[in-house]
Amino acid sequence: MFAQSEELTDQLLRESYISSFDDAERDYFLYLPNGYDENSDKKWPVILFLHGNGERGNGKDELDYVKHHGPLYEAWVQKRDLPFIIITPQLHMMGQDTVGLDYITNRKFEDIPRRLKNGTPERTFFPTDGPMRSVPIATPAQTDDLYKKFASNGWNLVADDVKSILLSVHENHNTDADRVILSGISYGGVGTWQVGSFFPELFAALNPIVGFGHPDLVESIAEYNLPVWCFAGGRDFAVDKSHFYAGLNKLESLTQAPVRFTVHEDMGHDTWKRVYAADDIYSWMLNQKRAEQ
Repeated sequence: MFAQSEELTDQLLRESYISSFDDAERDYFLYLPNGYDENSDKKWPVILFLHGNGERGNGKDELDYVKHHGPLYEAWVQKRDLPFIIITPQLHMMGQDTVGLDYITNRKFEDIPRRLKNGTPERTFFPTDGPMRSVPIATPAQTDDLYKKFASNGWNLVADDVKSILLSVHENHNTDADRVILSGISYGGVGTWQVGSFFPELFAALNPIVGFGHPDLVESIAEYNLPVWCFAGGRDFAVDKSHFYAGLNKLESLTQAPVRFTVHEDMGHDTWKRVYAADDIYSWMLNQKRAEQ
């Protein structure tokens, strides 16, 4: 349905903003889909994508790292005809380059996936180790401790930036403000819950992948009846699926909107690669519309 094509008229733009986090000018990627210029009267649905920990950067010469994963990778690098405007900001480093994370300190510009003149690069997945397994639901204390890690240097600290970027795109481009999907992976999956909780009025639905929602975040999401489709990996040892249930169960008890939870038991932390490579998630996104309040 959302097939690869060599005949796309899509565009990848860089837009600037001033971050409220550090008062610095930063850029974000804005993807305009195939047919955008040819259909000047059309209002396009929006995917606002929040990346994971390994793609952080200064929002300038390091911005290309956000091309590694997500809907932007699918649309721009894999040349898939995704009918969305895609907004992809970059999270500040916040000291994560000083704590010995190999996937940040050893990353290289030459490894950033590029859009090829002909064809597309081969997809790769993380190796998965160990058997598939069942696990008990994490205790509240265990979930609290893991959430504090994400909240200490995560997307919650730049939520105002994310909001202002979205509003700017609405003002300057042909968006359908009633059809904005917030989606993210890992740190950005948790960020999807955070930003969605802070500004539920802006979104039609949430799509967090390998990032759990703390129970304290779900009440405003329920108040605005935001549908959620959340994903986890059964072999994910970075963000274990056991931490997802408390928030999802609380949300389900408070909302009339559908709450979906899909666990890819055979996948590890990069479960998002399979999710975004398939058609199902984009078909679901296209069917979402902001509920009237």
